[in-house]
Amino acid sequence: MKKIIAISICILFLIHPLIYAQIKSQNNNIWLHYVGKNKVSKKTFLTLEATMRYANGFKEKQQYFVRPSVDYQVNKTLLASIGYTHYNTFVYGNPALNKRPIPENHLWVQTNFTHQIGAFKLTNRIRDENRWVGLATLKLNSSEYIISDYAYRNRLRYMPMVTFPVFKHDKSNLINGFVGDEAFINIGKNAGATLFNQNRLILGLGYVISKKSQIQLSYIKQRIWNFTDTLEETNPTLRVSYLTNLDFSKN
Repeated sequence: MKKIIAISICILFLIHPLIYAQIKSQNNNIWLHYVGKNKVSKKTFLTLEATMRYANGFKEKQQYFVRPSVDYQVNKTLLASIGYTHYNTFVYGNPALNKRPIPENHLWVQTNFTHQIGAFKLTNRIRDENRWVGLATLKLNSSEYIISDYAYRNRLRYMPMVTFPVFKHDKSNLINGFVGDEAFINIGKNAGATLFNQNRLILGLGYVISKKSQIQLSYIKQRIWNFTDTLEETNPTLRVSYLTNLDFSKN
């Protein structure tokens, strides 16, 4: 009997990783990204961020979002924001993360701390996202998936970023480099099976067109874990960003 128990335990340990094995996939992403920051008073800004994301080149739509916010410059180092984001995440990749396109709505608050250390600018961004994520279920007597309800989830995002000059012209920065990492952390009672929802390693260069606009080219190593921790995506990503910074406070 002891031998049978011992053999059974050994078999259980051998098959346990197979039962709970995490499926891994990779998609090569291209993201088109816009951020427009508009100064409307001495300390207040209205910002609009939007993106269209593709997986595996431009073959599959991955996701889009629209993100307006109101930002307030509390002091020299602290910018506080409140905003809203609407997402739609498509069915992409093999295996696909979703059964059908998933809508998602966020209300969020954010703090952005900036410190200048010589030629280097250090930014620490913390965002608390209240998420309402669409739940896909099978339609009655059909193979079609529908959004039957929304689930509340809470996610904390933390991103340290260092920006530094690479090339100067007439004593002004013409090309900047930046490196950072953003962790997406599941918190609260509906956190799911993983601590991390996503992680992004970010490396890039920014070309300063003028004081009002900039183009950035970034490499992002994106990792995503699904809610049940059965699927992990590792996605090499190229992001092309256009940034504007306009001042309407004196008009």
